Amino acid sequence: MRGLLLDLYGHQAWADAEHWRALEAQPGALQDSAIRNRLYHYHLTQRAFLFIVRGDVLSFPRLEEFPTMEALKEYAKNYHEEALDFLRRASDFELERLVVVPWFKDPPISITVAQALTQAAMHSQYHRGQNASRLRELGGSPPLIDLIAWYWKGRPEPKWE
Repeated sequence: MRGLLLDLYGHQAWADAEHWRALEAQPGALQDSAIRNRLYHYHLTQRAFLFIVRGDVLSFPRLEEFPTMEALKEYAKNYHEEALDFLRRASDFELERLVVVPWFKDPPISITVAQALTQAAMHSQYHRGQNASRLRELGGSPPLIDLIAWYWKGRPEPKWE
């Protein structure tokens, strides 16, 4: 499972960087409220799951606290470095530890660290797909960011600029 999670998180960092660069290339895309709100949502969700698996207190800035979209992008970039660092250090035992996802109350849910990290990666892919559709509506060209494309390209590192 550890190897697959490392792949999912390597891919997630690359896919987010590709996604951001495509949005930046299309005039007006980062000012579009649907795109902006989804970027904010899924980057906070990524960080929420990282907080949960690390045992951190959940604490999140509001969208208005990011003075620019570049600041939100930097928040995302920092998350990816932290998430990959966590995964590289996590033992197999750590990946099987149970955590509680606090926003599921009735009934509550406990899942493994590996399951929580998998959820975060899948959730991000879902919202990148939504933003890709919106980018196309705005006249842009979404990049090919499927996991298989990342494998095909030789597992490239993210290029944020």
